[in-house]
Amino acid sequence: MELSTVWFILIAVLWTGYFVLEGFDFGVGMLLPVLGRGRDAEDTEKRRRVLVNTIGPVWDGNEVWVLTAGGATFAAFPHWYATMFSAFYLPLLLILVALIVRNLGFDYRGKRDDAQWRRRWDVAIVAGSVVPALLWGVALTNVVRGLPIAANKEFTGNLFTLLNPLSLLGGLVTLGLFLTHGAFFTALKTTGDIREDARRIAIRTGAVTAVLAVALLGVLGFQQGDGWSWATTVLAAGALLGALAAGARGREGWAFTGTFVTIAMAVATYFLLLFPDVMPSTTNAAWSLTTANASSTDRTLTIMTWVAVVFTPLVVAYQAWTYWVFRKRIGTQHIPAPAMH
Repeated sequence: MELSTVWFILIAVLWTGYFVLEGFDFGVGMLLPVLGRGRDAEDTEKRRRVLVNTIGPVWDGNEVWVLTAGGATFAAFPHWYATMFSAFYLPLLLILVALIVRNLGFDYRGKRDDAQWRRRWDVAIVAGSVVPALLWGVALTNVVRGLPIAANKEFTGNLFTLLNPLSLLGGLVTLGLFLTHGAFFTALKTTGDIREDARRIAIRTGAVTAVLAVALLGVLGFQQGDGWSWATTVLAAGALLGALAAGARGREGWAFTGTFVTIAMAVATYFLLLFPDVMPSTTNAAWSLTTANASSTDRTLTIMTWVAVVFTPLVVAYQAWTYWVFRKRIGTQHIPAPAMH
């Protein structure tokens, strides 16, 4: 196997890691005003603190995956990186701003003992979760379906080129998947009313998302799929249905595993549909960026491979240890009463 193909697979793995981990962070953030609604002001604040605390120890580590994916793309496929980032300049800028605002929300909502202060930062968390959840799906669906790319590897479209019906559907699918994933994660990590409410929401959002996902992957599959991509599509659909069935029986662990597999198989489907291209050109197929014409030199890829072999297991082991340390459930009974004004 050529090193360019190896790094295409590794980049797919990095994006998979990002979406299955950061995906439930986005879901919890989006559900903050829904699952965080209590009987009174004190109960509301306790419920919201529970939600934030479920992802508090891990959300910043989960974001490292997208930084690594972007860095790996820059080093392994510089032409892919240049064309993709110029084509998605505005969406990526919006995602970056949203992530910054969301992260500030996590860090600053508890800095003042003031209800209005916390509500404003809660809005930042929700908005900072919705925008990336939607735009990542729009961007990646555009990459798979193809974009107008000229012979010099430059994107020749505009913002409205990206806002096509299929890519918008892709954004709704990632939004729904992350909502469902986050709701099952919340049910897995909490006790009491929040757990029950999260499980009910997960089943409802998951049912709607299943319909949208089947439509999206079905269209992409009929347009450019093969046996492998159809296999991962079926696995994604089966895993989502299994997650909903497990959730209905109160098996949150299996339900969360199901949405985990669903997102992983959906990302695998996208990369299988893409290969051997990295950015197909709708202007002329001969102008498409491929793993061959967009990659770095063999020497660069060799050095990167040895670095990845040494450090990737260490990073994965450390992150697995973090999840193990913070594996216990939490509930409103663990949150001290806030001083409300």
